[in-house]
Amino acid sequence: MRALRAADEALPQAEEHAAQLARQVKAEARARVEQARAELHRAIVAEYRAGARQVDLVKRTGYSRERVRQILRAGGVEAD
Repeated sequence: MRALRAADEALPQAEEHAAQLARQVKAEARARVEQARAELHRAIVAEYRAGARQVDLVKRTGYSRERVRQILRAGGVEAD
């Protein structure tokens, strides 16, 4: 019976610890996604400057033509 009470008393602390870990993992995952997105955007701009056509960038990335245009503008390039 003591073990059950001890487990019941420890449960809220364990749940909070699990929630903290989950928040930390989510934050780290979001940071990795943002980093990967920024790298992709830099690569799109670099490819365009190297002569890639916008339509080819659309096909390779799966982004819409407008989204590629937005990325290029944000990278300092005026797209066609």
